[in-house]
Amino acid sequence: MLLTVLFYVFVAVTGIQIIYYLLFSSILVKNKEEVITSNEYPISVIVYNKNSGDSLRNNLPNLLNQKYSKFEILIVDSSTDDNDLGELILDFVEKHNNLKIIKVENNEAFWGNKKYALTLGIKAAKYDHLLFTDAKTKVLSTDWINSMSSNFTKTKTINLGYRKFSKSNSFLNLLARFENLVTAIQCFSFLKIKSPFMAFGDNLAYNRQEFFNVKGFIYHIKVTNGEDDLFIRDAATKENITYTLDANSFVENKAPESLLSWLSSLKSNKLLQRHYKFKQRLLLNLFSLTKILFYVFGTISFFFFSWQIILPIVLSYFLIQFIVVGLSAKKLQEPYVIFYLPILEISLVLIQISIFIANSFSKTNR
Repeated sequence: MLLTVLFYVFVAVTGIQIIYYLLFSSILVKNKEEVITSNEYPISVIVYNKNSGDSLRNNLPNLLNQKYSKFEILIVDSSTDDNDLGELILDFVEKHNNLKIIKVENNEAFWGNKKYALTLGIKAAKYDHLLFTDAKTKVLSTDWINSMSSNFTKTKTINLGYRKFSKSNSFLNLLARFENLVTAIQCFSFLKIKSPFMAFGDNLAYNRQEFFNVKGFIYHIKVTNGEDDLFIRDAATKENITYTLDANSFVENKAPESLLSWLSSLKSNKLLQRHYKFKQRLLLNLFSLTKILFYVFGTISFFFFSWQIILPIVLSYFLIQFIVVGLSAKKLQEPYVIFYLPILEISLVLIQISIFIANSFSKTNR
């Protein structure tokens, strides 16, 4: 009796996982809501900087050389070092009249608060259509602004873009890129079923009115992060949000260089999910839970049932996963991760279990 229950549970969780991957395949189909307009809205690019002057000096030329008719760049500087930007950035400001620096004067109530800094940038922006990135993030195309703003219409006022990690020859880098890829697949496919739950904060565009409609970040100003995800929670509707997966819209950030820093980031992101809407939490947790149960019950089933029964079920899962993740990886410019898929997924599952255990003993950030 117990073995029968185990078998049917294994079949059920495998089926749920396959349904998820079929859902994920939706990003391979052209986004019907991606309506490229002929309008070129004036754009305010808001670049957040905190003690990343060296990165900003390297990345700023790519922003200034954008092939776009009318845009400004606002550097929101929240650095603790007054000399972080350096003379080179100030020289850029003198040469480019569309480049401005907003120095954040921290106060006691919002000391070091990124949401407070971004709010200052949003209010200071000349134009209503805003495009956000980070000093550490590299814009890969001179058509980035054009690509990220092309979906703006009167009804589509929030547009999500993709941020990938830079490549290096290490297993940690490969694992971080794989996790980022899976997150992106979930992000865009959930949006297609009208359940948006997150955004890449360094590649996000929206109309300023959406910010004011939800009173900015006021409802989660004390939450350490979430200036992207929790804004989407509050502002996104089924009608006003879309995404862009044109290669010109991609940006790149430096991948985590240490295991501890990456794990800390994953733990923080997982804690943030406690602030998501119930539906989104359910979808994400069901995917993670059935993934773990697939491996646990699949392994046990090989010991108690004929391999001729279990193997086809397992292979059907891996085949569909390989096709969907492989094609998605190619679309998102991460083609090589597919060759290491099984070991990357198992490693990520083990890490997620450890994070779940660690977070179970952590207090919710209020």
